[in-house]
Amino acid sequence: MSDRPVRVRFAPSPTGPLHIGGVRTALYNYLYARQYGGKFLLRIEDTDQKRFVQGAEEYINQSLAWLGIDIDEGVVEGGNFGPYKQSERMDKYATYAEQLVNDGFAYYAFDTPDELNEMRAKLEANNMSAKYDATSRMSMKNSLTLSEDDVKERMERGDKYIVRIKLPRNKEIRFHDEIRGWIVFNSSQLDDKVLLKEDGLPTYHLANIVDDHLMEISHVIRGEEWLPSAPLHVMLYRYLGWEDTMPKFAHLPLILKPDGKGKLSKRDGDRLGFPVFPLEWKSPEGEISSGYRESGYMPAAVVNMLAMLGWHPSDNQELFTIEELIQTFSLERVSKSGAKFDMDKSKWYNHQFLMKASSQELRAMVADAVTDVHTSRGEAYLLKVLDMLKEKVSFANEILPLGQYFFASPAAYDKKVQRKKWKGEVPTHIANYINGLLEGNHDNAEAMESYLQTYANEQGVGKGTLMQPLRWAVTGQAGGPPIFEMLELLGLEEIKQRLQIVAEKVPQA
Repeated sequence: MSDRPVRVRFAPSPTGPLHIGGVRTALYNYLYARQYGGKFLLRIEDTDQKRFVQGAEEYINQSLAWLGIDIDEGVVEGGNFGPYKQSERMDKYATYAEQLVNDGFAYYAFDTPDELNEMRAKLEANNMSAKYDATSRMSMKNSLTLSEDDVKERMERGDKYIVRIKLPRNKEIRFHDEIRGWIVFNSSQLDDKVLLKEDGLPTYHLANIVDDHLMEISHVIRGEEWLPSAPLHVMLYRYLGWEDTMPKFAHLPLILKPDGKGKLSKRDGDRLGFPVFPLEWKSPEGEISSGYRESGYMPAAVVNMLAMLGWHPSDNQELFTIEELIQTFSLERVSKSGAKFDMDKSKWYNHQFLMKASSQELRAMVADAVTDVHTSRGEAYLLKVLDMLKEKVSFANEILPLGQYFFASPAAYDKKVQRKKWKGEVPTHIANYINGLLEGNHDNAEAMESYLQTYANEQGVGKGTLMQPLRWAVTGQAGGPPIFEMLELLGLEEIKQRLQIVAEKVPQA
């Protein structure tokens, strides 16, 4: 770390829903900023108006808010380095493009699409890379090959042109990546990228570098897919005279498909049945894509799952509060290789955080599913049910369907248990045990368990042989939460009624 204040940015394009890979990038930026007392910026990079999608910008803000990723400076929040939307910064870029041309680091190119296609075809025919670069540019129509008067004449009569960076021939470009160490490219691997388009608008490369400089970004933490562009960006910083204040780079590994073969995509989620977006997204065409929020995931679970996709703490801890992540996270422990998405692990995270949730938090999660039936015995009863069943599910919305027997006598009984367990003397033993509970007023879990042991000893039967039939007679199911806690919550009178119902509904084998 240098003495320079930490300022990081997440800079998505509003071209659709935010992929979880982008969310992880935002999260890592946020954790880094918070750890060093820095600022986290949200910059909307909307220079490509052809790909702009209505509602995408709002979706980005809502997604980060749901996950608890607070923005210090942005379109909504404001700040001293705005505007934070590139379409509102268009007056800033052409000046720097002109500076690069005047300093000999960029040039005007007047080539038509047909001329570009012809150039590429010739290069390919000669088994050469079809690039507009230090070699091919000298046979094209640009301000490097045309006379100064010709260039001036073309521009005055309104000929279409673009501005390209002028990269050196066969030059080594080195830069340090906080995750990958020293990285070396040769300029012969690169082409002379367009910086300013025919319409006068900047390309991503120019706008990105200018904005990062003007916003005093200290660290660029972004996805691995931008690594091939990094040497071009380094050269732009150098050419513009900003190399001394160039941000430090950190290129994050990809999030891979579950089988590890390629980058995780929406199609993988659709095919395998899991979300790849934080919130549900409805496209302008009406197509709906599932989101983690609507699928029942808790924000803390998604944050933990994403944090661990590419980063590993120094110990084996897997569950973190956001405060613990801020204290523990480091770029040095981010992996260089891609991280496979694991659907089962994401459910595991949600289960872990569900178990940590309070009954009141659970109540809020299931609010839309609660009916008069669920509150007929009061809110306190409902809260106890939610707390008791949370260990048995991965998602809060599974609790009420799983625990219907807490609110009404069973509509059906597990046939397998009935066939194997509800036979011989067992029904009689269960009836005697429940009657004994009533007579002795054994109405708490400890007393209920103690009495079952006493009864089993007196009758010469194994306590274990009675527990599943007892649960089944009361709930209709083979398994569930701790049986005596469940019986205590239902209460003695309800248990008595359930015994009468099962005696009427189920014939004894």
